[in-house]
Amino acid sequence: MSHHIEDLLNAWSAAPQDDWVLAVVTHVEGSAYRKVGAMMLIHGMGKSVGLVSGGCLEADLRRRAQKVIQTGQAASVCYDATDEADASYQLGCGGLVHLMLVPLCAANHYLHFQALKAALASQGRCHYQLDLVDASLSPGAAGSSDSVGHSNVIGAQVWTSQQALDDAKAGWQLSDFPRPGILPGQSVPGESVQGESASLVVPLRERHRIAIFGGGLDAQPVCQIAQQLGWRVDVVDRRTSYAREYDFVGANIIKQPVNELPKNFWTRLDGAIVMQHNLELDAQALAAIHQHAQQLSYLALLGPGHRRDRVLALAGLDAASFNAYFSAPAGLALGGELPSSIALSILSECHGVLHGAKRVALKEVMA
Repeated sequence: MSHHIEDLLNAWSAAPQDDWVLAVVTHVEGSAYRKVGAMMLIHGMGKSVGLVSGGCLEADLRRRAQKVIQTGQAASVCYDATDEADASYQLGCGGLVHLMLVPLCAANHYLHFQALKAALASQGRCHYQLDLVDASLSPGAAGSSDSVGHSNVIGAQVWTSQQALDDAKAGWQLSDFPRPGILPGQSVPGESVQGESASLVVPLRERHRIAIFGGGLDAQPVCQIAQQLGWRVDVVDRRTSYAREYDFVGANIIKQPVNELPKNFWTRLDGAIVMQHNLELDAQALAAIHQHAQQLSYLALLGPGHRRDRVLALAGLDAASFNAYFSAPAGLALGGELPSSIALSILSECHGVLHGAKRVALKEVMA
């Protein structure tokens, strides 16, 4: 299972009347496995979806969630890994992590999870605003792992457009939050009863979606790894002996020529990997992508440079024809020649592009 926000929403929507607690990272000092805005949903019976650490905090948070359910009160908690002599939680990152735990209940409209789920399904992106528990940002909580109960309702709101924000006279811009951050001095409009306070704003998006044009043996690990990353995968191949459902479990199999794909196929498509091992079919795929996939971020074509040139010529295109990052030969130079290595190479590059990362060694950008 992946730990995408959609996984949390799907778990809740399957049993919305059950007891649930949302754990959210609200502040980090120093290094930590997850950053501000990371979420974890905890069920009253103890199961959880999502991660707020590398696994060292989750068991304790599940225990604390039981108290939140029993009292119906939100709580804040701080885990301090700066003290190397304290092995209470076996934290390995050496930082300070503040979280808050909020029960989902009728009083807080279940933190508007239904609206959040609908917004991601219809718009693909939104901003989620959540009131902060008073102590969740307090420096005085450093070194303490005790939760602090708060009886006031924690407000939440889902924003899908700047116009909606302006209509609510919220007084801030969605563009101010390309990443999760704190909005000081403002609680959620019309939701909170605790007056002016800070709130957390988290930009969220639906799962990344890629299309694999080609359903051969070497496409299988591409599909599998992409799904492990939590991405949605379409496999497009009209050929009878390719793209069989039992070879691509969990993927959306499309047995149509690329020029017959419906218009909505190209909507909100993040990446495309062309690997049909057929010059004509690959050229047709590139031509269709060039014509329809205007929002594409990543495009990869399997094969060496001389083959790339032939495919582009057949399609009547060149490498500069695409707005997307065009990788041909596809992938990073990681070594290896078997399908799994090639899949890792391509998806590593794709992941970097989709997340706006520098495609260099981590030690070059992180101390």
